[in-house]
Amino acid sequence: MRNLTLLTDLYQFTMMNGYAETGLADTEAVFDLFFRQQPGLDFAVAAGLEQAVEYIENLHFDPDDIAYLRSLNCFGEKFFDRLKDFRFTGDIYAMREGEMVFPHEPLVTVRAPLFEAQLVETALLNIINHQTLIATKAMRMANETKGGIAEFGLRRAQGPDAGIYGARAAIIGGCVSTSNVLAGKMFGVKVSGTHAHSWVMSFKSELEAFRKYAELYPDQCLLLVDTYDTLRSGVPNAIKVFDELKAAGHKPLGIRLDSGDLAYLSKKARAMLDAAGHSDAKIFASGDIDETIIASLNAQGAKIDVWGIGTKLITASPRPALGGVYKMAAIRDKDDNWVPKMKISDTHEKITNPGFKTTYRILDAGGKAAADLIALDSEVIDESKPLTIFHPVETWKKKTFTDYTLKKLPVQIFKRGEAVYKLPALSEIVEYANASKGEFWEEYKRLINPHVYKVDLSDGLYDLKKKLMEEVSTN
Repeated sequence: MRNLTLLTDLYQFTMMNGYAETGLADTEAVFDLFFRQQPGLDFAVAAGLEQAVEYIENLHFDPDDIAYLRSLNCFGEKFFDRLKDFRFTGDIYAMREGEMVFPHEPLVTVRAPLFEAQLVETALLNIINHQTLIATKAMRMANETKGGIAEFGLRRAQGPDAGIYGARAAIIGGCVSTSNVLAGKMFGVKVSGTHAHSWVMSFKSELEAFRKYAELYPDQCLLLVDTYDTLRSGVPNAIKVFDELKAAGHKPLGIRLDSGDLAYLSKKARAMLDAAGHSDAKIFASGDIDETIIASLNAQGAKIDVWGIGTKLITASPRPALGGVYKMAAIRDKDDNWVPKMKISDTHEKITNPGFKTTYRILDAGGKAAADLIALDSEVIDESKPLTIFHPVETWKKKTFTDYTLKKLPVQIFKRGEAVYKLPALSEIVEYANASKGEFWEEYKRLINPHVYKVDLSDGLYDLKKKLMEEVSTN
């Protein structure tokens, strides 16, 4: 396991040094990691927790790490004294991987001494931001497909880690397989793939290339048919090989289209395969595909069974980043009392929610998600009584629930530095992601003009936030 302790920004160390010098290093604080509302990012799929746990468990400074930090000539001895036997000693709460989450809801909450809580900011943002972004993109694509999605993005990923952990996140979001063999080995994920155009071009004819491939893989025969001419040679040659395979007692998988007008070609290819008696052969499509293209192709009646998606999935095109942030929400004073903290801004979206919080999902009588409620952890909500929620800005917008249940979303991951959460297998995470997605009506998940899902503040949190804003405005 790699030691990622130095995977942080320099200013984290300068602040840690400052805390050590000013006597604040052991002061306990609460930080929330969350993302803000952005156009086209109406929900997200939490991912990356497993790698975040591994990072926290392995936090330590090797002698060469300390030597390197000394060479920067930025830090004092009090700082270095704390690095020798450093380990994380705080508490962490987080959303489960696969959970549907919304802007301003804490994906991760860290409660730890300032010296430790400051250190983990950058790496946690790096891990959670990236994997949540890819899982979200995958789910947006999966929501538009009638078949499965194979993740094909390794060669277009921004580096090996992005390819490996992006593949894992894509599986959480709804992909059924990956082309990434290392990810398959690391995470127990199904790997899939066919052959490249270079295979076809390596033989004297397309038909010979198809026959050789079929000889090698008679029961996994999936042929790429667009090297020369999809409808005049590719599909007819594939049909000849499929006829030969079936005559020998094998069942071909199908064909793959990688270019051209996928709606037109898939419909023509489907008709040709069906007429030749290969109605069970599937049509795979790849290329520069994203959720909007999938929706368009479906609207045109394209006959595509499985989608192989690379660039626009593994890079989450056109969104380069989730935009998650890590903000202080509370700090202990000298009398050991919690003092709520919040960031004030002229931009409403950048005003943070103070205090140590939790998030509830309000499920209606049918088990469907009706709204989320961000509340102070100390608040007690009596489910036997009606629950009224209101828009935190447009407060006249209210809704009262009478027949409902509350699902507490965060779970405790670390307690006093020890991991207390058993990390589930990836297959269990996928199952949980599907269940979480199933709690939401389709109207909340559609691509165009989705219905706005309510995420409101509890009475206690709203009152605290209003009080702090009034105090700032009068100072």
